[in-house]
Amino acid sequence: MSITLTIDGQKVTVEEGTTLLNAAAEVGVSIPTICYHPSLTPPAVCRLCSVEVEGRRNLQPACVVPAAEGLVVHTNSDRVRTARRVILELLASTVDLHEAPEIQAMLETYQCNPARFSGGAVRRFEVLVDNPFYVRDYSQCVMCWRCIQVCADDVQYTYALTWGGRGFHSRVATYFEEDMPDTTCVFCGNCVGVCPTGALKGLVEWKEEHEQY
Repeated sequence: MSITLTIDGQKVTVEEGTTLLNAAAEVGVSIPTICYHPSLTPPAVCRLCSVEVEGRRNLQPACVVPAAEGLVVHTNSDRVRTARRVILELLASTVDLHEAPEIQAMLETYQCNPARFSGGAVRRFEVLVDNPFYVRDYSQCVMCWRCIQVCADDVQYTYALTWGGRGFHSRVATYFEEDMPDTTCVFCGNCVGVCPTGALKGLVEWKEEHEQY
């Protein structure tokens, strides 16, 4: 069954069940995302893809909200841009984003001031080098869930990664804080491949950057 809606003034007809994110792409409207990956289940945790839907009070996460007949959607309104700017500025104030070029580009696009929330606590974690294949630097982690998802039901079914800590100190971890070789990890590298920030990186590459040969 097909439905028709309006996105940024353009009429678009899509199949029922299509998300607003994919419906927008049909008419060439690109909505920014961080946690979303086309090969994984959308976790809708970053909220950067939120859009304004007429008749709905709250902004809607486009990666999971389905298109519906007659919806009028605004993907770049002042309200949407302000929300994205705040999300990005908060990330920049707490997380090391120097190896996240896509997010750096978004900071520029939305005219963010990374120093606006400076002075608060910064997320810092010890770099974990516990296996011969890759390192984990969670000071660069934006908690997008991608690595956990790809390690679990979405791809690998090994469940080596999970959440650890609470609140501000939450982080990606292994079950019982085991070193990676003592977990169910098969070192497939999928988690490194989907990481958007450099929090997970090949050991050889990391050693080259840090001149540790």
